[in-house]
Amino acid sequence: MANEAYELLEAKTGEELQQDLLEAKTRLQKLRFANAISPIEQPRQLGLIRKEIARIKTELRKRQLSQ
Repeated sequence: MANEAYELLEAKTGEELQQDLLEAKTRLQKLRFANAISPIEQPRQLGLIRKEIARIKTELRKRQLSQ
């Protein structure tokens, strides 16, 4: 599954990755606030979004180093 996620990220442009990163950070922040107010049903979502953010950042850094 992780390989599929990386393949999808490699196909996107830098601008699309920046937009995805911003959206993922926003989702994570909203989930954290929701979890602070009352426990969310699927706390695993927090970890999955953090991993998604890490994958996006990794791809952006890889592109930055290859230039």
